[in-house]
Amino acid sequence: MKLGLVKTIFWLPRILCLVFATFLIIFSFDVFEVSTNIWKVLMGLLIHNIPTFVLYTMIYLTWKREWIASVVLAFLGIAYIVFFWGKFPLYTYFLIVGPLLLLSILYLINWIYRKDIRLRLKELKNLPEKGE
Repeated sequence: MKLGLVKTIFWLPRILCLVFATFLIIFSFDVFEVSTNIWKVLMGLLIHNIPTFVLYTMIYLTWKREWIASVVLAFLGIAYIVFFWGKFPLYTYFLIVGPLLLLSILYLINWIYRKDIRLRLKELKNLPEKGE
């Protein structure tokens, strides 16, 4: 497997998961319309950002355990559909569940090729510096 592809397979799910978790923060901005009380705003921000905290924690805990990340992301996507079906327009499910399932597939691909990826990344770390 080529080195560029190895790096892409390794980093793509992690970076996209961080981007998606950060994207979820946008949905917490509606608390600023509701109230001028600072404590209500802070509590609203905390509650709205629980999914983001869950994703950040999952990324941290599963950094080298790709199959767990794949299962957790698929579970989160399916759970979102089960718990919130019929409460939002259809595009909302595509916007939230689509990236979760795509990330789950990317982590699964990462797990399938993990031995080759780790071997190539280890080789890259052991390469001598230019000019040595």
